Amino acid sequence: MSDATFMQMALAQADEAARAGEVPVGAIVVKNGAVIATGRNASIEGHDPTAHAEVVALRKAARLLGNYRLDGCELYVTLEPCAMCCGAMLHARLHRVIFGASDPKTGAAGSVMNLFTNIQLNHQTQAQGGVLADACASQLQAFFQSRRSDQTQQRRALHPLRDDALRTPDTQFLDLPGYPWPPHYISDLPTLAGLRMHYLDEGPSDAGLTYLCLHGNPAWSYVYRKMIPVFLQAGHRVVAPDLIGFGRSDKPKKESTHGFAFHRQTLLEIIERLDLQRVVLVVQDWGGLLGLTLPMSLPERCCGLLVMNTMIATGDEPLSPGFLAWRDMCAKNPTFDIARLFARSNPDLSERECAAFAAPFPDKGHRAATRAFPAMVPDHKDADGAEISREARRFLLVHWTGLTLLALGHQDPVIGIGQMEHLEQTIRGCAPIVHLPNAGHFVPEWGDQLAGLANQFFGVAPAHARVIPK
Repeated sequence: MSDATFMQMALAQADEAARAGEVPVGAIVVKNGAVIATGRNASIEGHDPTAHAEVVALRKAARLLGNYRLDGCELYVTLEPCAMCCGAMLHARLHRVIFGASDPKTGAAGSVMNLFTNIQLNHQTQAQGGVLADACASQLQAFFQSRRSDQTQQRRALHPLRDDALRTPDTQFLDLPGYPWPPHYISDLPTLAGLRMHYLDEGPSDAGLTYLCLHGNPAWSYVYRKMIPVFLQAGHRVVAPDLIGFGRSDKPKKESTHGFAFHRQTLLEIIERLDLQRVVLVVQDWGGLLGLTLPMSLPERCCGLLVMNTMIATGDEPLSPGFLAWRDMCAKNPTFDIARLFARSNPDLSERECAAFAAPFPDKGHRAATRAFPAMVPDHKDADGAEISREARRFLLVHWTGLTLLALGHQDPVIGIGQMEHLEQTIRGCAPIVHLPNAGHFVPEWGDQLAGLANQFFGVAPAHARVIPK
């Protein structure tokens, strides 16, 4: 019989695995042209991390032949074997291994590495890939698509989508570079009124510090991907919500849904619901406009501020020329290219990273928030958020007792040095500004070093300002 015929038999084993809820990989062992053993993935049902299809088939063949050496045998498997399985095949002294689809993530027969051709090992086995590759790959793809669909339906059952909102498809967030954390959702906060809010929550719940990372417009929690690992490595907890209208959170269709008071209240409610303690607020852009008003309402929970290129908009002080230019651009071009914006602001970003920032907004219907936020910045004394911001300014100047670290990206065309120096004078006990000469508006893109400094700063007495080169 041909290789294709034997691979069809392996595909039948993979079908059995799928019906059992396992990843659909199947294998058979052939000797002298006859099938002597079959195997399918069984790791879940057997609670056995070694129960890959190949290993299951090898065990059956060895028992049948009465020998752990399988000289003259061939193994057919629908997916390129991993390092564990390749090691078992080499130990069994298989004559030949034939696989279907390649595995670019864990394949050890040529994709990630090739153990079969390693001359340092005392045995080499012939390996051939690509036999019925399309059929094998399609079987795996169908399985994972179905599972993702089931997971999506389960989440929708827990968090039904409101008629006046949109929800970015999960497929938009697959394999984002540098963003491996699983999503968390909440929809029963009073102010949300059923809207689903996404947040990251990593690290121990009883950590010494909780870094609450608040993003701006048009960013989302992805902007903190370089800082989060540094905080976690130091043993801290990190919570990073996506504001409604951004990231993986629901996106109301109407711009009028968005308002300063609405977004501030949702942040207060999620802090209370998650019972966040010893909070260091990490804020940039709109994360600061909203976030710097929170400590006066939660003085027992907030112990520190890490502030990057932002402001307190009180309505009684003029907005910067840079911000006014940004607001004017947004009004004239409300569907501006978000990926291009981040590419221009951060030339070192890869194309995939820039695309990740735009992932939550597949079309203009998902962009009500990015259109609404520029005009929401309080620019007169009676604007939504102006009065609460003035109260926050007084609190930070007179009553704030926590530690404060400011970081300034010098290449920012929106928030200038003068504004950050004014903010430094507004916050009681503020340490000297940390200057980042090469950083632009989105300072967290330079945040890995800054996060390390923050871990030191909020664990000890305030340090002197330092220049952190890119």
